[in-house]
Amino acid sequence: MNQTPEVGQAPAHHLDRTLDRANSDVVLIVDDVPDNLAVLHDALDESGYTVLVATSGEAALQRARQALPDIVLLDAMMPGMDGFEVARQLKALPLTAHIPIIFMTGLTETEHLVAALQAGGVDYVTKPIKPKEVMARMGVHLQGARRARQEARQAGQARNALDAFGYASITVRMQPDGQGDGKIIWQTPLARELLMRYYGTTAPQTPEPVLDWLRRHLPDARQQIEPPRLTIEQGPRRLTFRLHQQTEDSDSGGDWLVVMRETSDDAVARAIALSFKLTAREAEVLYWVVKGKVNRDIGEILGASPATVKKHLERVYAKLGVETRTAAAGRAMSRIRQLHPQFEP
Repeated sequence: MNQTPEVGQAPAHHLDRTLDRANSDVVLIVDDVPDNLAVLHDALDESGYTVLVATSGEAALQRARQALPDIVLLDAMMPGMDGFEVARQLKALPLTAHIPIIFMTGLTETEHLVAALQAGGVDYVTKPIKPKEVMARMGVHLQGARRARQEARQAGQARNALDAFGYASITVRMQPDGQGDGKIIWQTPLARELLMRYYGTTAPQTPEPVLDWLRRHLPDARQQIEPPRLTIEQGPRRLTFRLHQQTEDSDSGGDWLVVMRETSDDAVARAIALSFKLTAREAEVLYWVVKGKVNRDIGEILGASPATVKKHLERVYAKLGVETRTAAAGRAMSRIRQLHPQFEP
């Protein structure tokens, strides 16, 4: 039998390169009886599948984690770790929980079939194995798996594209009551960088302030009410979190997409200066006017007297062609919105 090497004979990165995922589905067959493996392997191989094999529960778990097959054909009764335990562990691991499992069993009693389904199986076939029957059952479940992979791929591409525009994103898993473990299960590269810079944390840990914000506002979010944004400031920079949408919902919990955007006072002030041909100090004064600060507050922020701020502001009025503080703020705000749509005064 020309089969894929048993687990332990090829490192994970080598396995990933050898699997032709673009043109065939990857099937992991788990059975401790070589004859059973041979019959299924040859039939599936001839039908165009990429076939992996494992002859024990431990080897099956390792191979599944390495190769992430599209479907698993799992013998229920094996020495040592049986198929039921293998299925439970595969379903408990986020990396492999999505993989459909078809049990192969010679046990036809109802309690055994129920046990197979309770362990995480989506279907079962009885021994002696009939390859055509197995492939017919596989076809049904692979269609759903292909759709899920395509949706995940498209979602991942869309989220990664956000990084190019300065929008980072993470997906956080929460329980329906908002009291789940709150782990990050997905993040873009920019999100990883921002969370480390602002909170000093890395996935799967969600920063505690972000987790508290989610817990407070998930009840409203589940009712399609957009919650207030969370903002953290770090010097002239600020990081804003927006709860975007629920990406997955189930009885056990849900996954929530959070979009982050970093803005900088310095960047906005520079944009104001370039737009209206202001000096750096004039642009800073106008920026704080847009933020609603009075001359006394602006003076304290910039280390200047209110009289000096007033003189800067008079020059700003002249350059913008306006006569009032409100008109100056309005013109500046309009321009800022064009250059920094995410800006919040």
